[in-house]
Amino acid sequence: MKLLMLGGTEFVGRAITEDALTRGWEVTVFHRGHHTPPPGTSALHGDRTAPDGLAALGTGEWDLVVDTWGGAPTAVRDSARLLRDRAGRYAYVSSRSVYAYPAPAGLAEDAPLVGGSPDAGPTAYPEDKRGGELAALDAFADRALLVRAGLILGPYENVGRLPWWLDRIARGGPVLAPGPRDLPIQYIDVRDLARWTLDAAAAGRSGAYNLVSPSGHATMGGLLDACATTTGGGAELRWTDPDRLLEAGVEPWTELPVWVPEGEAHDHMHRGDVSKALAAGLTCRPVEETVADTWAWLRALGGAAPQRPDVPAKGISAEREAALLGL
Repeated sequence: MKLLMLGGTEFVGRAITEDALTRGWEVTVFHRGHHTPPPGTSALHGDRTAPDGLAALGTGEWDLVVDTWGGAPTAVRDSARLLRDRAGRYAYVSSRSVYAYPAPAGLAEDAPLVGGSPDAGPTAYPEDKRGGELAALDAFADRALLVRAGLILGPYENVGRLPWWLDRIARGGPVLAPGPRDLPIQYIDVRDLARWTLDAAAAGRSGAYNLVSPSGHATMGGLLDACATTTGGGAELRWTDPDRLLEAGVEPWTELPVWVPEGEAHDHMHRGDVSKALAAGLTCRPVEETVADTWAWLRALGGAAPQRPDVPAKGISAEREAALLGL
């Protein structure tokens, strides 16, 4: 297989690139040149937001294109149109954020979607991702695979969710843990996302798939216990009633990453239907493996995870956490 990876140097794109290389595929990485792609790839440089930024893609043929773009849909539109006659299939890594909010538990791929346009500039993340989907479909039709990923965790994370928990718990001492312990969470290990995406594309699958673990594959308790065990920092997880946290103005998802209390938002984020992807071969590794491998990657970096400049840093401040814990 010949793969053209649009991106391929960070997080999702890097995991997909590395998975393709382990299969013996011929991988071309198209990127801006800000980061070094994995060894074994061929590199083409360009900026999708600049005039003539796709010039390096003017020639060449590929079996598969994978695109993780999350900004203006016009970038997906222009790439897909340029490549539709020279690429076999187009896999667009989208998001479950394309579903109209609120969404009930058990959300499947046929649920209502936000609006979006392939011709739009940058607006908001859900609309941008939906516009990207429409752009891929417009150019590739039934050769387009829409990978609607949920929360993505694992090595190379540059968003700051699991790295923040690992770093905080590694420091030890009392840790504000958002309850309840058995609250189910849904996420996908980036390597499981990569494997499924390439398997599905190689098998000729098309259309939309929710790609995230089954709800309850892990819990907040399981995630934070795994962090404590892996880091060995002697942390004391102090499980705190969610109502108390909300009354104190704690922001779910941002101040306490991954956590969303039960209710409308939790149904939308952590209770989606993934039966279609499971039937198409999705398998999810244990949360303990995701946590341990992410910690090993962080330690290899010296503990400082990369942070996307367009994404605000996550995590509650030490002072605010101490006040909530009564310290």
